[in-house]
Amino acid sequence: MNRRSFLVSLSTLAVAQLLSGCGTGDRETLKILLLKSSIPAQAMGEFLKQLDNRAVLNFSPLAQLDELFRLLQQWKKPSSNNSGRRWNLPGRNRDAGPSNLADLVTLGNYWLERAIAQELILPLDPTTLAQWDNLPSQWQTLVRRNAEGKLDPEGQVWGAPYRWGTTVIAYRADKFKNLGWTPQDWSDLWRPELRDRLSLLDSPREVIGLTLKSLGHSYNRDRLDDLPELKEQLLALHRQVRLYSNDTYLQPLLLGDTWVAVGWSTDILATMQRNPKIRAVVPPSGTALWSELWVRPAGPNPVNTETPPPASSLVRQWIDFCWNPEMAVQLSQLSKAASPMLLNRDRGELPQALQSNGILLPTAEAIANSEFIEPLTREIAETYQALWREIRLS
Repeated sequence: MNRRSFLVSLSTLAVAQLLSGCGTGDRETLKILLLKSSIPAQAMGEFLKQLDNRAVLNFSPLAQLDELFRLLQQWKKPSSNNSGRRWNLPGRNRDAGPSNLADLVTLGNYWLERAIAQELILPLDPTTLAQWDNLPSQWQTLVRRNAEGKLDPEGQVWGAPYRWGTTVIAYRADKFKNLGWTPQDWSDLWRPELRDRLSLLDSPREVIGLTLKSLGHSYNRDRLDDLPELKEQLLALHRQVRLYSNDTYLQPLLLGDTWVAVGWSTDILATMQRNPKIRAVVPPSGTALWSELWVRPAGPNPVNTETPPPASSLVRQWIDFCWNPEMAVQLSQLSKAASPMLLNRDRGELPQALQSNGILLPTAEAIANSEFIEPLTREIAETYQALWREIRLS
C-alpha cells in the first residue's frame, strides 16, 4: 500500500519550517502530521491568515501512509518504550514520545479498522463540525464504526475524509489508433489484443476485486467458492499480464512495453500531466475507492472512547477549513485527488478544469457503482490469498 509517494514541494517544507520556528509564547499550537503533497502549501497560508496569528501551526510531512500508521502505533506504547525513538522527518528529528503527539494525522481508510481496534485514535464529535452534514453519505458511512472498527451506521465518527481517488485504467492512446477501440471498462482487459500488454497492481484485493466487478459482483464479496467462473476469469486475465507491481506499474506503459495499466488515480493523473500519450478511464461499472482522513491520535494513556476528550478548537477549525466549499475546490485543483465535498455540488458551478477531468471527478454513475475496499475476516482473507497464489503460480 505504498501508493502516492510524492516529494513534498519546497514551498510546503518552507511553510512548515517557518511556522514551527515562530515563537509560541502562550499561543495555542496545532500539530499536524500529514501525507506529503496531500495539502497544498497555499492552504496552510490561508488557514494561518484566518487565525490572525493567534496560533502556531506545525505541519510535518511523511512520504508514506504506512509510516503514518506505524507512528500512531509508536505513540500508543508507554513513554518508557519511546525513549530514544525518533520521527524520520525531512530536515529534523523529534522524539516519538507522548510530548510530541500530533493533534491530527493523515490516515488511509485501509488502516482505519486496525487503528480503531488497536485504540490508536479517538473519535470525533460530528455535531461540532460545521460542514459534517454536507459530507456525502458514502463518506459518512465510511467513518462510522463500532469499537472494533467495523462499519456501523450507529457507530461513532472516527475520521474526517478530506480527499479521495479511485483505481483506474490507463492506456497508451497511440497504441490504439489502428485498433478502432480504446479501453472503457474492466471487460476490455480480457481482449486478445492485450495479450502480454497489461500491467496490474500486485494486490489480490484489487485484481480479484476488479475481476469480481467484471462478473457483476462486489469488490467486497466475502465468498469465492460459489463462483466457479471466477478462477477461470482470473487465469485468463493472468495470461494477459506482463507485470505485477505496486510502484513500477507505469514504467512499462511509458516505454511502450505495455499498452494498458491498472493503477491509482493519483499516480496516473501525475503521469498524464507529464505525458500526453497516456489517457485513462474510470470504469463506469464501478471501481475501488480510497480516501485519506484526518484522525486524532490517542497516545499511550487509556481513554474511554464513549466519552473521549473533545477535540481542540483548532482541530475543529482545520477540519471545517478543509471542508469549506472554496478550499474543497482549491485542494482538488492543486493536489491529484478530489475533495469529497465536491460531490454534493452542482458540477456546472465548478471550475471548468474540474468539470472536464473525468479521472479526478468521475461521473455520478461510476461513483455510485464504486466501493471502498472493506477489510476481510481472517478466514476470508486466507481464501483470497490462496486463490491469488494459485493464479500467480499457474
